[in-house]
Amino acid sequence: MSTSPSRVDTAVAACRPSNVEPVELTASSLSTTAPEYLRELKAELAAEGYQPAELSVEACFSEDCSIATQEEADRLRDLVRAGAFLGVGVVRVEIEDLSNAEKVRPALSALEERARREGVTLSVDGLDVSA
Repeated sequence: MSTSPSRVDTAVAACRPSNVEPVELTASSLSTTAPEYLRELKAELAAEGYQPAELSVEACFSEDCSIATQEEADRLRDLVRAGAFLGVGVVRVEIEDLSNAEKVRPALSALEERARREGVTLSVDGLDVSA
C-alpha cells in the first residue's frame, strides 16, 4: 500500500475555509439550460454566497420505446451539461417510472460516462446502471 498522499489529500492540504453555502438545485427549478441563463444563474448564486453542489433530476422511462428512452436520455445529458457548467459535483437522477430496465441501462451507462468526462458524478437512484 502506498503512503504517498492522494490527489484529494494534496488538494485539500492547501485549502482555506470559504464563506459559501453549498446548495442542491432541482432541474425543475431551472427555466432553461441555455448557456446565457446558466451563466447568469451561476453569477447570481455566487453573489448571494451559494455554491451549487448537487443537481437533482427526476427521470421517467415509462414507455417501452427506444425513441422515448433516447429522448429522456438526451434531456438528462443536457442537464448533466448544465450541472457541469454550474459547477455541481453530483447530478442525482431519481427514476420515477421504469418500464424496461434492460433498454434504459445502456443509455444511463453512456450518460454516466458522459458525466465523468464533464467532471461530474452521476448518481442514479432506482436502477443499478452497471448491472
